[in-house]
Amino acid sequence: MRPTSFVIGGIELDDNAKAVTVDGEPVSLTPKEYDILRFLMQNAGTVFTPAEIYRRVWDDIPLNAAGAIAVHIRHLREKLEINPAEPRYIKVVWGKGYKMEVNPI
Repeated sequence: MRPTSFVIGGIELDDNAKAVTVDGEPVSLTPKEYDILRFLMQNAGTVFTPAEIYRRVWDDIPLNAAGAIAVHIRHLREKLEINPAEPRYIKVVWGKGYKMEVNPI
């Protein structure tokens, strides 16, 4: 059985309730933002290319995935991070992709 909730740092995702909180405060995400966050939290510490994220979250062929994923990641950071310009949770690994930090500082 797969876990139904994930906690990384101050972010808590409850998949049964489809709810996300940051430091106890509810955060409103679009369905795709939620799906991307859930995917990254389920696979914390693993780096995924934009095409891999697109393929896994949309279950579709990743045409022009990099731009779409970059926009969603930016929106997630704006909603989850204290300072989106210096993200603690969703990190970019230059030339490779994105990952959810396992132990954010």
